[in-house]
Amino acid sequence: MVALAAADVRVVPLTKPDLTLDEMVLSMNGHAQELGAKYGAPTPIVINNYQNAQYVGEITVGTPGEQMKVVYDTGSSNLWVPNPKCCFFLTSHNLYHSKKSSTHKANGTKFNIEYGSGPVAGFYSTDSMTIGNVKTDDYLFAEVTDVSGLGLGYNSLLGHFDGIAGLGWDTISVDGVQTPLQALIASGELAEPIFAFFMGNNADGELTLGGVNTNHYSGDFTYVPLCSTTYWQVAMDGLKLDDNTIGTTPYAIVDSGTSLMAGPSADVNSIATALNLTSVLGKEWMVDCDKKYRLAWTIGGVDYVLDETAMILSNSGGSCLFGMMGIDVPAPAGPLWILGDVFMRQYYTKFDVGQKRVGFATSVSNTITV
Repeated sequence: MVALAAADVRVVPLTKPDLTLDEMVLSMNGHAQELGAKYGAPTPIVINNYQNAQYVGEITVGTPGEQMKVVYDTGSSNLWVPNPKCCFFLTSHNLYHSKKSSTHKANGTKFNIEYGSGPVAGFYSTDSMTIGNVKTDDYLFAEVTDVSGLGLGYNSLLGHFDGIAGLGWDTISVDGVQTPLQALIASGELAEPIFAFFMGNNADGELTLGGVNTNHYSGDFTYVPLCSTTYWQVAMDGLKLDDNTIGTTPYAIVDSGTSLMAGPSADVNSIATALNLTSVLGKEWMVDCDKKYRLAWTIGGVDYVLDETAMILSNSGGSCLFGMMGIDVPAPAGPLWILGDVFMRQYYTKFDVGQKRVGFATSVSNTITV
């Protein structure tokens, strides 16, 4: 563990408006799969929280720098930002204008990536990239011209992010390009090759690069080795609803770019039946706000518990949005559970690149400490 005052730790703060229940459901259905001087004080970068549905932080691209709001996503490994051709003339998104940047270099190779919500396409360019105070020159990223696959999660006022910065492994980087995480580590500006997420609960959060923020967790970390360096994937011992075992899914991935908990449809349907959930829009579920239950994902012999207070995302007139959906990830990657923002709000998560492991500790604060 790296103390904030003793090492070069960079903190990315993650922000929030009020959405109606219907708007929140739509946002989740279209949701795309969210660092001073060296050895000095940490530089905080806020991750804005939008109704516990989207966590968005800033990144700067080009010279002079244009600020973009991105999802820092551990479930993917590429950086893309929107080209002006991606959107309507009156779009609310921040756009990257290559002609305004003195450090832009054209590449033009086609870029295509597939998210859970659909495809995104564009072309590659090279320019400077800055995350917090860490600047990388001549970074290869994508300018996206087609965002139609992201649906309402992007193409409406519900879309609070401009692009996506992947914090996954290079093995899943589209076209094998250098990942944002590789670029940060190669800069030599981080004290350790680690990063950590604090997901605020109805409050802003932080992404800390190079260390952890001790203000946001209690106790010690419990570490679990990765069983794959495609995603941040760990072996799962089991899942229980109260005292009943659900399914036999052997793996889980920790994905900051997924709002909900997501698992095989058969397992989710079993939970839905037991809790008498009501389907909405064919993917999300509503639950009785007064119902009590205990879900426990067992990982490395430890139960990580989410109860009804953790699983409820929105309360509207006695109807509550349940923080889970069914996603069938095909073999060989799946089946697996996706531990999204619902899980990461409860458990401060440390991603250890050097030792290829993740560490979990209990989140304790909803206040950003800068």
